[in-house]
Amino acid sequence: MGSKNKLKRFKENEGFQNVLQPSREDIKNGFSLKGNWKSHFGNDNPIVLELGCGKGEYTVGLARRDASKNFIGIDIKGARLWRGAKTALEEGLKNVAFLRTQIELIDEVFAEGEVSEIWITFPDPQIKYKRTKHRMTNEAFLNRYKYILSPDGTVNLKTDSEFMHGYTLGLLHGLGLEVSYANHDVYKNEGSPDEVLGIQTFYEKQYLENGKPITYIKFKVH
Repeated sequence: MGSKNKLKRFKENEGFQNVLQPSREDIKNGFSLKGNWKSHFGNDNPIVLELGCGKGEYTVGLARRDASKNFIGIDIKGARLWRGAKTALEEGLKNVAFLRTQIELIDEVFAEGEVSEIWITFPDPQIKYKRTKHRMTNEAFLNRYKYILSPDGTVNLKTDSEFMHGYTLGLLHGLGLEVSYANHDVYKNEGSPDEVLGIQTFYEKQYLENGKPITYIKFKVH
């Protein structure tokens, strides 16, 4: 994407009512929506997050399927989430928002127990040891999820990375956390939820064309 296109998207994001772009300083000084996200959506419906949402394909896809929940896609790359925000506006989806911030700040933008569900879709597995602190199912991230999730809240991991799938299952087992469901090839083995099979991102379709199995885990952190 050219720099002109990026600048245009950044500018459009500023005018989208479904895009929030607090500065790190705003967040550190006390984010106004923390514990009060119902004021943004105008209702008390459960909140579902997609972390590292990219173009927001999963956020929008989930929102289309369930009007009784509010969906928030989170990513630091504004030029990417612009696509999801624009689609949601074009389709009149009132239960969608996008938050441009770092994932490691989620416990500063959501209050304890404020979130009902988390989706992590096709994250970078960060295989190299020196990058493990960025791995989105490491113990530090699981503790953040535990803080913002309600006691019965769940986390969903959908990935093409067998490494990420195995690493996460091993860590969850080691921590004694409940794995509700796990499948190492969702399109080959039956039993995965509709929202796993019924929504495919652009990259997921490419992985499938290349014969890569798509894995899925649903688990709890409390």
